[in-house]
Amino acid sequence: MNRLRVRFGRGAGLKYISHLDLTRVWHRALRRAGISLAYSEGFNPHPRLSLAAPLQLGATSEAELMDVYTVEPMAVQAFAARLRPELPQGLDIFQVVAVGLHLPALQAQVRFADYRVRVKATDESMVDEAIRTMLARESLPWQHQRDTGVKSYDLRPLIISLALAAFDTGVAVLNMRLRSDAIGAGRPEQVVKALGLDNPVDIHRTRLVLEAA
Repeated sequence: MNRLRVRFGRGAGLKYISHLDLTRVWHRALRRAGISLAYSEGFNPHPRLSLAAPLQLGATSEAELMDVYTVEPMAVQAFAARLRPELPQGLDIFQVVAVGLHLPALQAQVRFADYRVRVKATDESMVDEAIRTMLARESLPWQHQRDTGVKSYDLRPLIISLALAAFDTGVAVLNMRLRSDAIGAGRPEQVVKALGLDNPVDIHRTRLVLEAA
């Protein structure tokens, strides 16, 4: 069995499909490409394919990660060459590497997620001051409405870093690194709201940081 790690991008045309639907897109593309996937054991076997850190609806990315298990060893160049023609527009493979079968599950390795967020703002100094005030806080009580009810938690430990990267014609560009592990996962739109800014113009994930092997 072979384990390949794929780094791929998700463009604007696919930013409103769900994590489950994206998994189905990959299944269909792999099947059309003739790649023999390994299957799980048990009563209901399913293809061994896993995507890390689901991306929220409406966001784009250049840093999505997926592990694919194939029945037989396969060169990364051959894998990418066969798969690329079967992908829909907006889904782009950037890198494929072979990884050890002994490593933990992909999702278990994720520690942080980096984002570039564009948001409307009228005053650069106000944004800068809001960031400094937030980072100086030891805690930031927060509530998030879910289908199952309201979840209360501390947003501050989920914000690893936050900075104003650029400001131009009423749009602020924020770079942020947010926690993304079993303890908690920060959401860029919540950080923006906590800063007192309008909803993001767009959210783009630039990197997923994994635990060192």
